[in-house]
Amino acid sequence: MKPSRDAISALLEGRHDDPFSLLGVFPGPTGSFARTWIPGATTAEAVALDGTALGTLELTEDGLFEGPVKGDPQPVRYRAGNGDATWEVSDPYTFGPVLGPTDDYLMGEGTHLRLWDKMGAHLIEHQGATGMHFAVWAPDARRVSVVGNFNAWDGRRHVMRRRGGVGVWEIFIPDLGPGEAYKFELIGHNGQLLPQKADPFAFAAELRPRTASLTTGPMQHVWQDDGHRAHWAKTDPRRAPISIYEVHAGSWDKDENGWFLTWDQLADRLIPYVVDLGFTHIEFLPITEHPYDPSWGYQTTGLYAPSARFGDHEGFARFVDGAHQAGIGVLLDWVPAHFPLDAHGLARFDGTALYEHDDPRLGYHPDWNTAIYNFGRREVSSYLVNNALFWAERYHLDGLRVDAVASMLYRDYSRKENEWIPNADGGRENWEAVEFLRATNRAVYRENPGVFTVAEESTSWPGVSQPAPPPGHRDGGLGFGFKWNMGWMHDTLQYMARDPLHRQHHHGEITFGMVYAYSENFVLPLSHDEVVHGKGSLLAKMPGDDWQQFANLRLYYAFMWGYPGKKLLFMGQEFAQRQEWSEERALDWSLRCSHSHEGVLKLVRDLNRLYREKPALHARDNEPEGFEWLIGDDSANSVFAWLRKAPGEKPVAVIANMTPIARAPYRVPLPHDGRWCEVMNSDAKDYWGSGLGNMGGVEAKDGAAWVTLPPLATIMLEYEG
Repeated sequence: MKPSRDAISALLEGRHDDPFSLLGVFPGPTGSFARTWIPGATTAEAVALDGTALGTLELTEDGLFEGPVKGDPQPVRYRAGNGDATWEVSDPYTFGPVLGPTDDYLMGEGTHLRLWDKMGAHLIEHQGATGMHFAVWAPDARRVSVVGNFNAWDGRRHVMRRRGGVGVWEIFIPDLGPGEAYKFELIGHNGQLLPQKADPFAFAAELRPRTASLTTGPMQHVWQDDGHRAHWAKTDPRRAPISIYEVHAGSWDKDENGWFLTWDQLADRLIPYVVDLGFTHIEFLPITEHPYDPSWGYQTTGLYAPSARFGDHEGFARFVDGAHQAGIGVLLDWVPAHFPLDAHGLARFDGTALYEHDDPRLGYHPDWNTAIYNFGRREVSSYLVNNALFWAERYHLDGLRVDAVASMLYRDYSRKENEWIPNADGGRENWEAVEFLRATNRAVYRENPGVFTVAEESTSWPGVSQPAPPPGHRDGGLGFGFKWNMGWMHDTLQYMARDPLHRQHHHGEITFGMVYAYSENFVLPLSHDEVVHGKGSLLAKMPGDDWQQFANLRLYYAFMWGYPGKKLLFMGQEFAQRQEWSEERALDWSLRCSHSHEGVLKLVRDLNRLYREKPALHARDNEPEGFEWLIGDDSANSVFAWLRKAPGEKPVAVIANMTPIARAPYRVPLPHDGRWCEVMNSDAKDYWGSGLGNMGGVEAKDGAAWVTLPPLATIMLEYEG
């Protein structure tokens, strides 16, 4: 049946929403009939994929050709010409769909756990041809096209096929390979042409300021980390030594031209450095694609794409594998709480509030000028849950640190009265976000043994690191493996910033943390947030002259490594960076020429070794049986002492003297009589300390020992027996 004039006009003007009904090869009463649109061509001959000539088509108007062709309907190519110029073009409208009814069902239900294999751009074999399959979710769009250099960014050329009621559009473009820049061009339901959109599922993107997605091929890297993954799959991370080195990949170091290091360069420099210092994990600030450097990656527009700043996505896989082979885990800072409003991103993706809420009281984040995901929409929740699974499976990541969880849990987070909408019960809890977080954790732990999640959650929401209940149950935990202990960080940094003379009046800032230390599985975080925005470096927070500042910092680190909880230190803090951190410059590596700075680094190295080698210091990090106060009430002397222990292991006494006054002798209760070896002294000369100590150990008798406490120092004594 010949199409109407209006239909042809709509096709040529890019207004037709179903070009598959007009273009392609169709059965007819006397054989097959073909119609194609090849702008710029004056002749067109149809050929089968094997090169067999099928017939010459007649030009009807403006690049539109039609006519009978031999054989049954099949995928075809066209030999097009104009004067002396000839070229071949494959016809995507002669190929059938790639997605099937099972995909439709699971997508519609929001239970598809391999969305990244179906959505986005994939190099595949389809009906005898190699090419790129594209799929995108845009249920309220009137028309969706793929545009790129391959079609001169002309949205009329590759209009996609709408798949029923699930709102997904797809097209297979034969002969298109990896490395092609592309976007989606959409016309909204009101007929308005929208800004071209990057692919929400793209595996790679152009380097900013360009914003197009890039086609990729199958992963070429061959993984060699089976041993590492098998080890963590059978390990309870709560009872393992976990010491995390937090890194901003763009500013840890720069190359000789001041540019970002590639993943291969980072592997050569960063991995050996972390191994030498004894950290167990590297945690990257978000490395997903983002347009604005000063956002540090927290305003991401490409949740499935490692940033082009550091080379291609294969390089990131090589980095992770290299780290694993060196015994180092890799964690990713993951941002499901919000997304930026950049025109090429998710904001009003199909002309409607698709990924976000329409009402700004639910869908706009005032702190960051960003949009908040609509966690209650099953397709949005599925998009994010799949992303968590994607990083664990495709890039073998060992865990996700989930950013800004508190902002997700509360509808009134950072909002004034009348700027938020209560839930159905009239409360402030965001139960849709709660269920999303639980769904993510359930899926991650079920599908990827050995992978763990960590929540950055700054409130007292109960059960953050307790198991998540089955779907539909309100009572229960959020299902995270760990939670950042923001209270410990705030209280202890506040205490350490005080003049030692005044610390006796604020004793509770140290002891209060033990009141709730086992309410969650805690990570102790000295993160990037504490050394930016005018807060200064950790060293600069310490009181006193230069010697006292270094002594305080060493005291604090040894205190932290002896305190129950996993450890996290932001880059540069391991050698006492003096400047506040900035993403614009590399760390001040020249400081390592100084004995004072190198002394801090040596201390961190030794603390990590002790923490790893002494089960008493890590095996019960998250269980109350691993801790016992020895001295918690000596506010007059600002001394604290406690015991770290684990079943069947030698206990370790941790003693901190928070003043610059050496105390000798000082009586410390100890549970076992006999020899206690001094295994750590933050005042050792090797760390640029005064060298005061206990000559290798002390003897306990009648339940106590007389101990020398160096000034502004933490010592650790291990029971020898």
